[in-house]
Amino acid sequence: MAAPFEIMVARIETLALDAIVNSAKPDLSPNGALDAAIRQAAGPSLTAHTNGMPALDPGEATLTPGFNLPARHIIHTAPPEWAEGGEEGAKIAALAGCYMSAIKLAQLQGFASMAFPCLGTGRLKWPRGFACAIAVAACEQALTEAPGVKRVIFCCFTEDDARLYRAALS
Repeated sequence: MAAPFEIMVARIETLALDAIVNSAKPDLSPNGALDAAIRQAAGPSLTAHTNGMPALDPGEATLTPGFNLPARHIIHTAPPEWAEGGEEGAKIAALAGCYMSAIKLAQLQGFASMAFPCLGTGRLKWPRGFACAIAVAACEQALTEAPGVKRVIFCCFTEDDARLYRAALS
């Protein structure tokens, strides 16, 4: 496995890092299980903060404080839905863009450590192995222009997901 990648089976909202990444709705309104867990741990200030923020296009990222989280910041990104209509290549580019824009934002903010969930594999219905391959390739590409980002964790909710990331990085 190439540095700076780590694979962890954990709840992302428990990690003490510079930033964790949240799979957000484009309008940054409360979302599925991952977003709900992050919002619960961060406290009501997070929702109050995101209520006034501009919407994201698929693949874009934006930043908020971590509020009550152990992580100092949250990078919110808006993955596209796999099963919805639209050109497949554009959806793949948007999912890759989520990872790339989050790393670019981390680099611009001077963050050294960050964690990604398995973006798109829950309610957005991306095939897990396919989404994993996109994640690894996009992160490898983005890190070539982000020398300050020294630690990238793929935070998996299940051991099955972690196995996919281990295989992709071996």
